[in-house]
Amino acid sequence: MTATDGPETAAAGGPRILIAGGGSAGHVQPALAVADAIMAAEPTATVICLGTERGLETTLVPDRGYRLELIPEVKFTRQANLDVLRIPGRLRRTVKAARAVIKSENIDVVVGFGGYVALPAYLAARRRVPVVVHEANARAGIANKIGARFATVVAAAVPDTGLAGARVVGNPVRRSLRELDRPALRAQAREYFGLDPDAPTLVVVGGSLGAVKFNQIFASVADRLAAAGVGVLHVHGKGKPVDLPPAPPGRPPYVAVPYVDRMDLAYAAGDLMVARSGAMTVAEIGAVRVPVVYVPLAFGNGEQRLNALPQVQSGAARLIDEEALTGEAVLDTIVPLVKDPQALTAMSEAAAGSETAHADEVLARIALAAARRRRG
Repeated sequence: MTATDGPETAAAGGPRILIAGGGSAGHVQPALAVADAIMAAEPTATVICLGTERGLETTLVPDRGYRLELIPEVKFTRQANLDVLRIPGRLRRTVKAARAVIKSENIDVVVGFGGYVALPAYLAARRRVPVVVHEANARAGIANKIGARFATVVAAAVPDTGLAGARVVGNPVRRSLRELDRPALRAQAREYFGLDPDAPTLVVVGGSLGAVKFNQIFASVADRLAAAGVGVLHVHGKGKPVDLPPAPPGRPPYVAVPYVDRMDLAYAAGDLMVARSGAMTVAEIGAVRVPVVYVPLAFGNGEQRLNALPQVQSGAARLIDEEALTGEAVLDTIVPLVKDPQALTAMSEAAAGSETAHADEVLARIALAAARRRRG
């Protein structure tokens, strides 16, 4: 289907909203949180999600009951090689595909969360339908920097992201996590994962795609963690398995899983988390008030470290640089912390003062208002 160059006309019925957030869970989960908030605020609305065939959205979006439209994937690289020369042609094709979705679905507003899916959606919507941009990280990525130039509304999780005029709203976290009662769910959560019901328990999460460094370091001391009486739930990422020694009898188990679709139970199961500090990971951990040791990914423009700093400064979290994460650091720093109830309680209490606004509901209101203005 080919879109015309003129603005699309509004459809009958409730507002029709296209949400562009794909790739990793850090882009998909906030998009779905806003989708849920839109439907709660306006049941007549139609929400359609945009993604690619290789992103986590192919599983997460249908599981939440939303329709997913796929467009070709275009990845951007900082490396100077021949692949860079192919990007403009690929981008034109994927923008054309996104434009066809906007036209055929009579979309009223596009809401984007950055990443590979968002930029084609922004460019396809330009001069056709309103665009709402949300930046989750402490430093904006290229897609949102471009989209913000012509967006109707620009929102950000924190100040000083590099997007001029951005409205600070926090990061969208779904209501079920904001209202999570971790102590009430602990027994159920540990039974669900096959964890020891009483042992101090670590939850190790290297992001939605896993982290090879986490997998290597924690697997290397798995037997010593068991000997210390510490249970572990390790989310190692699909295609990134961990090599574990045989489980010693009578010790708390080390449970390794590639992916968790019940993060509410993972948060409830743990006394302490060890995690990357992607924007949405930080937002969810802050919302559920679970004590955490962040190990920022040493890549890109340093946004993961910046994401973690407010919680570290408040006392709700601690931080270990990636190069300092060793087996000995796990045993000498993390194990004593997970076995110290007073320290963990203090961290959880510190997190109570660092919650952000209900960004999912704020962004839902912004999107719906933009859709209504377009419809007149």
